[in-house]
Amino acid sequence: MKSAVTAAALFLAALAIPGAAQEPAPDVLTFVDPMIGTGPEGHTFPGATAPFGMVQLSPDTDATCQIRDCYANAAGYSYNDPTIQGFSHTHFSGAGHSDLGDFLVMPQVGPIASVQLDPGDPKKPGSGYRQRFDHATEKASPGYYAITLADSGIRAELTAGTRVGIHRYRFPAGQEAHLLLDLRSSLYDYPGKILWSGLRRHADGTITGFRETRGWAPGRKLYFAMRFSHPLYGHAFLDRDEKIPYKGFQGPGRGSDALAEKLGKALEARFDFGELKNPLEVRVAISGVDEAGAIANLDAAEKEGAGFDQVRARTEGAWRQALGAVQIEAPAPMRTNLYTALYHSLLAPSIWSDVDGRYRGPDDAVHVAKDFSFRSTFSLWDTFRAQHPLLTLVQPEATTTDVVQSLLASQRHSPHGILPVWQFHGRETWTMIGYHAVPVIADAYMKDLGDFGADDALDAMVASAEYAPYGGLGDHMKRGYVPIDREPEAASKTVEYAYDDWTIARMAEKMGRTDIADRFYKRAGYWRNSFDAKTGWLRARKADGSFRTPFDPTAINYGSDYTEGNAWQYSWFVPQDQAALFRILGGDDKAVAKLDAMFDYDNSKLDYSHAEDIAGLIGQYIHGNEPSHHVAYLYNYAGAPWRTQERLKQIVDSQYKPTPDGLSGNDDLGQMSAWLLFTGLGFYPVAPASNQYVLGRPFVDRAVLALPNGKSFTVETIGLSDANPYVGKVELNGRPLARSWITDAEIRAGGTLRFTMQPTPNKAWGKPAEARPYSMSTAK
Repeated sequence: MKSAVTAAALFLAALAIPGAAQEPAPDVLTFVDPMIGTGPEGHTFPGATAPFGMVQLSPDTDATCQIRDCYANAAGYSYNDPTIQGFSHTHFSGAGHSDLGDFLVMPQVGPIASVQLDPGDPKKPGSGYRQRFDHATEKASPGYYAITLADSGIRAELTAGTRVGIHRYRFPAGQEAHLLLDLRSSLYDYPGKILWSGLRRHADGTITGFRETRGWAPGRKLYFAMRFSHPLYGHAFLDRDEKIPYKGFQGPGRGSDALAEKLGKALEARFDFGELKNPLEVRVAISGVDEAGAIANLDAAEKEGAGFDQVRARTEGAWRQALGAVQIEAPAPMRTNLYTALYHSLLAPSIWSDVDGRYRGPDDAVHVAKDFSFRSTFSLWDTFRAQHPLLTLVQPEATTTDVVQSLLASQRHSPHGILPVWQFHGRETWTMIGYHAVPVIADAYMKDLGDFGADDALDAMVASAEYAPYGGLGDHMKRGYVPIDREPEAASKTVEYAYDDWTIARMAEKMGRTDIADRFYKRAGYWRNSFDAKTGWLRARKADGSFRTPFDPTAINYGSDYTEGNAWQYSWFVPQDQAALFRILGGDDKAVAKLDAMFDYDNSKLDYSHAEDIAGLIGQYIHGNEPSHHVAYLYNYAGAPWRTQERLKQIVDSQYKPTPDGLSGNDDLGQMSAWLLFTGLGFYPVAPASNQYVLGRPFVDRAVLALPNGKSFTVETIGLSDANPYVGKVELNGRPLARSWITDAEIRAGGTLRFTMQPTPNKAWGKPAEARPYSMSTAK
């Protein structure tokens, strides 16, 4: 990271006014607002976590709602809720579905008899142990969260290290202090979700416990170890099904309790501390392996120094280092949007292995990661598009060493022998479609990012692409498309498989494995078999070869022809060969006209209220969901980059803002954020594994990307303003750039990409065929 520090120093020096007194450099953490996206659509959490941390310690405003009523609370916290139920240790950032919310803690005050054991009704503030709060007392920054609980006056602060969460509670003077630990609560809850749980108090005062859930990932096991900065005055373990206390004690330092576990039971614990003059710190480490792993993770944190301020300082330092990968100059609202986007892009895939390298894999067995940290939380259908390509630039070591090795390890341990689809805590959920771990690996390999065993990696990719029982792949290989009368969402699966296959072919070709390359280049063209050239739409096709009728290109129904979208979005998903698609549509002019029709479509007579993830509509362009994310850049492929520039301005202005409701859709583990960061810099990876970035228009005055080789890549914008929405010219390292794309190698070589903006479009720039981005059918 020496190069990043050097680049940051040069950046700050460039801001200095010659001869003027040097003012302290602004802290990059102040440019991040974790509250962005905590409104009802973004599903981000405001709490404390380290970069890619195993622990995400955050408030839950509703962790009791039943699964069908929890959409706004997918991250536990929803900005508009009036109460906080407690603080739990695991959360997704921006997922459209949910789980987690493990080991919820809530402080209380008063006599023991007044301690509330039930969470109460979120619609009835003041009921149960939940408490009201005021956003005026709330503070969130990378690695830190604080809130005052209004009903008790307790000031709660949270911070987190990689595998540990630290709570600090300041109780009102003269009041008895208590903590409630609730193992019953869970995000996206339903009756019977907690299979079993257990608690133990050790002789040294350490509390350990576990639970197993049958939620989104069936059979998920998680363990914790907890220690306090003050001795216990008393405690009780409670079986909330039978409502009887397990063995408890009164008075500090008495005895030790045996394991309190019962199959099918969910437990609570009440910890009593008496009146406290000093804040109470609670240290909690987790492990997916066993209680011993959680204790070892806690011991490791304490060896470094596990006081609240110590952990906070280390984590804030880690965030400064991670965020320092990009130095951004932009108007204040945009700067906040972009730095927060970078922050949200660095939360997952999260570390899942313990300090000793052990982790629980997709086979539910314990394995050991050697020379890398095992990662999980792979929302690959979303993140292969921009978030993983972003990591190859800002976290290349983490990408190659941890992410790719974790994907390959998961394939080796998979009962099915395939790469992850949507995995978290080492468990497969089988959510979404495609085998999009494949482009993540291929993109890293094509960029020469490290040596992770290319032959084994390619074998794993091929195994995933040829696993016939998965998602209609048997039919896809046999017929050249997925038939809708044999497999739901068949049209989407056909085109997504074709793209994934192209990335396999690209990697195999570079490796000299021509047999595999030829086979998968052929499969990369299978998208044509589900494209109806007569109507100009991607359509679901039946096993007899006919297209399914009736057909409505605006219809969105889950489990139908398309995945979280319709023909308007999916008809553009041919990132590997847009030129061929445009020829089928009748040429550049007709392709541009259809793109315009998509953005300008009148939705006034359509109702998508039944579809949760359909948000951020601009006509039939749906920015709140991923199938649309590359579409604005497709004008470049038709020789009309100026239209891309118009659409990007339209999208950024309407879909992002530095407020809790500032994300139009689920952030999806950083994909929505990565789209904005790339777009803000002026380029975007339309086809990961092509080694090309399609140029758009920047939204920054200047940005410096620190590269791990000690070099830096700078984006400069001349004349950036609302009055100058169009690119007049582009220069790379001082020379005019006639093409509307740049390569990954050009970025890694370092240099300067300069955009000059103007009020009117430059319709000549990027128009010639040789100036357009990569397409498989026109590649030389």
